[in-house]
Amino acid sequence: MGHEKATEAEPGEGVTHRLCSWVNGLTLEDIPEDIRTRAKYLILDGLGSAIVGAHLPWTEKAVNIVLDMEPAGDCLVWGYDKRVGPLSAAILNSTEVQSFELDDWHSLAPVHANSIMLPALLAAASQQKARANTVITGSNLLLSTIVGYEVGPRVGLCLHGSHMLTRGWHSGPVFGHAACATSVGKLLDLSTDAIEDAVGIACTQACGLMSAQFGSEVKRMQHGFAARNGLFAALLAKGGYSGIKRVFEEEYGGFLSVFGESSGRNPPYLETELIRGLGEIWQTEGIRVKPHASMAGTHCTIDTIAGLQKDHPEELKDLSEIINITIEMSEAAFKHGGWTATRPLTATGAQMSCAYVAAVQLLDGQVLPQQFHRDLLNRDSIWRLVENTRCYYTPELGEKYEQRVTITFNNGSSISKTMDAPRGVEPPLTNDEILEKFRTFTRGLIDNKRQEAIENLVLGLEDVNDVSSLDEVLAGLTLDPIA
Repeated sequence: MGHEKATEAEPGEGVTHRLCSWVNGLTLEDIPEDIRTRAKYLILDGLGSAIVGAHLPWTEKAVNIVLDMEPAGDCLVWGYDKRVGPLSAAILNSTEVQSFELDDWHSLAPVHANSIMLPALLAAASQQKARANTVITGSNLLLSTIVGYEVGPRVGLCLHGSHMLTRGWHSGPVFGHAACATSVGKLLDLSTDAIEDAVGIACTQACGLMSAQFGSEVKRMQHGFAARNGLFAALLAKGGYSGIKRVFEEEYGGFLSVFGESSGRNPPYLETELIRGLGEIWQTEGIRVKPHASMAGTHCTIDTIAGLQKDHPEELKDLSEIINITIEMSEAAFKHGGWTATRPLTATGAQMSCAYVAAVQLLDGQVLPQQFHRDLLNRDSIWRLVENTRCYYTPELGEKYEQRVTITFNNGSSISKTMDAPRGVEPPLTNDEILEKFRTFTRGLIDNKRQEAIENLVLGLEDVNDVSSLDEVLAGLTLDPIA
């Protein structure tokens, strides 16, 4: 094993092997400094999301169920000071990161990278330290995380990115298995061939149904399936277990041929996107950080409403005068967030509904964790607005983030605003804004000393000799933000 620089492709060598060869040979020095710096702030955002999510009711339920069925192990459950096996730690800590729709997403190929990579990598590091007496450094963790940041979106671009959402797939768990396998494979110092085995083992487990968004608690856990399964795949490959070779380009039963089938696109999938611009085009730059506590496709709705509130304060002073709210959007956003919400709604459903978050923004002027307290979900004032809202797919708005909101009043007048993209996409949050988000959202959930320790460890990762110090500071008890 060990790292070797990727060489020119051999005749007939497939994209899977070429990707794994690049992963094997990548070093921190190969990655531009601004990408390395950005990655550390993205990691901080992911861990902040975990702190917010650790003791939400649905997270606690998952933790209690798993702790009851699994024996103690070597890996910490963040926010609980409990230890379980690596696979259970990966899925529970991932559920924490994804538990409140606050975590990152990729703007072209939707995947919540931190909810997959960070729990799997830190669980693998704990397992290695306990079972093999191998210490993982902060530099190892940073490099391996960036590997996952790069691979996940590339898998997604092969399948036309957000188009997977319009087909009913939860894109992240589909794209994320291979990302996790390569990320953990890098951390474990696997050879190119072993990384390819890990990818093949991971890809055969990939799935994710978007119907989870309408109210189920399992929506919070589905990226955790990718974290658990990708970690499992890499650990199997480390032990010499073989996986599917050429899993991306295999025509019969291959990953792209199966998930691309009936895509309605021509061609049904784009195999070369997996390796296009490796080492030159950095997908990490496409990862976006959320300012609002809701699904990314709702953010343009929120910001467009906020723009109307700023431009038309007098018209919107009395919300009882509103008789109709129309939200027009692209196909992916419509399929993901434009569905008709009905009363009662769980927090999961509320955070996935454009109509619901529009009402929240109109009433509360913000869409943050406290808006989704169970006592606030069924407000009559919210539901009067939701029931007067209609969402539409408008092809002229394109395929990305554009939305138009029109509000009509009792007197027959109306106001309207079109926005090309929400804040967080254009422009993306700056590193300083990400740091402020971490401090704001974790304030009061952990003490200032822990908050500062996490900041210093993450933003100084290259100087961390043993990442178990980060794992341990995350493991201390946290509070519920909506209690």
